[in-house]
Amino acid sequence: QVQLVESGGGLVQPGRSLRLSCAASGSIFATDAVGWYRQAPGKQRELVALIPTSSNTYYADSVKDRFTISRDNAKTTVYLQMNSLKPEDTAVYYCYALLQSTPWRTPTAYWGQGTQVTVSS
Repeated sequence: QVQLVESGGGLVQPGRSLRLSCAASGSIFATDAVGWYRQAPGKQRELVALIPTSSNTYYADSVKDRFTISRDNAKTTVYLQMNSLKPEDTAVYYCYALLQSTPWRTPTAYWGQGTQVTVSS
């Protein structure tokens, strides 16, 4: 069973920074993509940033030049560095991974439990 555990959320003032982490554990054979989504109150969940294995990194227009997604060399932890935070970045942030747990299973989407990010003065 694959688990994704996020950390790093919290309350921060506008203009400040936060770094979210997502640690993956369990049986992982291959990873097709890792990324971050967010969901603000009353809004649909939206893609923030994504690292596909076979394509370029994607960022939502609203976070370009402010957020940076990365992963460690062991590829078990994904980070989201968030700079110049704005009140509209307030949301629950979810880690996402599309991966195969074994060679004979098709890629499956996994989600973390979510971490709250609140940007307010």
